[in-house]
Amino acid sequence: MLLGSIETGGTKFVCAVGDENGKIIDQIKFPTTLPEETMKQAIDWFEPKKIEAVGIACFGPIDLRRSSPTYGAITTTPKPGWENFNIVNEVKNALHVPVGFDTDVNGSLLGEVTWGSARGLSDAVYITIGTGIGAGIMTNGRPLHGMLHPEAGHIVIPVRKDDAFQGVCPYHGTCFEGLASGPAIEKRWGRPAAELIDQPQVWDLEAFYIAEAVSIYICTLSPQRIILGGGVMHQEQLFPMIRQKVSEMINGYIQTDEMKHLDTYIVPASLHDDQGIMGGLKLACNALKENALK
Repeated sequence: MLLGSIETGGTKFVCAVGDENGKIIDQIKFPTTLPEETMKQAIDWFEPKKIEAVGIACFGPIDLRRSSPTYGAITTTPKPGWENFNIVNEVKNALHVPVGFDTDVNGSLLGEVTWGSARGLSDAVYITIGTGIGAGIMTNGRPLHGMLHPEAGHIVIPVRKDDAFQGVCPYHGTCFEGLASGPAIEKRWGRPAAELIDQPQVWDLEAFYIAEAVSIYICTLSPQRIILGGGVMHQEQLFPMIRQKVSEMINGYIQTDEMKHLDTYIVPASLHDDQGIMGGLKLACNALKENALK
């Protein structure tokens, strides 16, 4: 079975062809520009591949309500030209195959649940911390959508008393994304994260904010595992710091085996940064099965 996968991002598109086992056979990356140019590149690349379905793991917010007249559209994104663009219709009308659709972070979570560090679990959270912050949430074996879909990167968290930074989120200022995303690190410290590896105060503060958010997710969602991915989490020194701070913040209130072994509960992404594109393959596989039942 030959399947297509698209992982859309604010700065780049990744398109791939693979199979139902998550094996990536071929892929291409190119910058995210205007929809007309970007989608033409994607469709031109897929057209000769003879794929049976496509899965799209998409930046958002997006409309995931199947009953909605705008299902498949990117909604209020600040990305120029992409607001109210229906990416599902664009792909379906061009390639004439079933299309699976979900958020980029749900796609990454789906990759991890199917083939990665959350395999076999029914309740898990995948958090990406990079240019933005988002979270994919699996509950009772299904990605959580609800009214729209979770925007867990925009939860309001307490600002540490010694931090006067005003945040970078244009909507909320000092939400999780506003305080702890890659752009927040660069604006606060004057240099990108990759140039601050030897600055312990940077990572102590970053770990504090990530631990605050993770503690909120633990208390509200009760996941069986929490996976941290994205460019910022390539700073592997963060993991023991986050685990220690989460333990201090939970303060013994939740007594489970998972909380006793945080090194296997709060874990890095495990699929070599391919979790999103592999999740797209799973979305494509699911769409093909749904289509066969119609």
